[in-house]
Amino acid sequence: MAEIRRVLTIAGSDSGGGAGIQADLKTFSALGVYGASVICALTAQNTREVRAIHAAPPAFIQAQLEAVFEDIQIDAVKIGMLADVATVKCVAAQLRRFAPPVVVIDPVMIAKSGDRLLASEAITALCQELLPLATLLTPNLPEAAVLTGLPEPDSLEAMQAMMAPLMTLGAQAVLLKGGHLEHSPVCYDLLGMPEQIQTFSAPRIMTGNTHGTGCTLASAVAALLAKGLPLPNAVAGAKHWLSGAIAASSMLDVGQGHGPVHHFYQLWQ
Repeated sequence: MAEIRRVLTIAGSDSGGGAGIQADLKTFSALGVYGASVICALTAQNTREVRAIHAAPPAFIQAQLEAVFEDIQIDAVKIGMLADVATVKCVAAQLRRFAPPVVVIDPVMIAKSGDRLLASEAITALCQELLPLATLLTPNLPEAAVLTGLPEPDSLEAMQAMMAPLMTLGAQAVLLKGGHLEHSPVCYDLLGMPEQIQTFSAPRIMTGNTHGTGCTLASAVAALLAKGLPLPNAVAGAKHWLSGAIAASSMLDVGQGHGPVHHFYQLWQ
């Protein structure tokens, strides 16, 4: 029997179930890895809005991290919503202490509903404390603009020009997600590595069910990296799987806003 791989998500809870910890654990299960979790914040959230955020105390976040790392061999870590400076610093300190082999950071800043999920003062801490520990950083276009202080890319050419500033932030590699180029019939993602920039493209799927796509993609990449795939293959595999989950999202009837993707479309037959 093949050894199961173990992936830890460090993120916020989405009470609506479409993003955050819930999306991460669904992704891990769908892709055949064992999921553990450290909850950094609770959100009162549905498909339409984020009504309230309650950040967990850093001491309790540290206790969760220690409990997991001291008992379970973690093959990869996926980081999502961290909410504030104290949380960022706490998570960074424990990652330096336990040194997991793979760290995928999705810099969650704004919910699909437009609600802010990361305090503005935490962005500097994120760049200084966490990004140098990252195997892969996965910003969307608005997040890339915030991280670099540059205008949000509005074309593939502008995305390509954004890659160099993103690569200076400290992560080993950067996956710039182009889903926000809504005028384009093709979705482009750019994977920047020290030796090359690789372009991925796929037809745009016309649907409003895109809640949790960023969390889900980063978690899928982390799961496939934990399984031993090289980074470009892990990104390609994660994107292919996510495209299927988006295309099948109409099978779900969840909420009145931005619905979730169908994480188990390959299993719920």
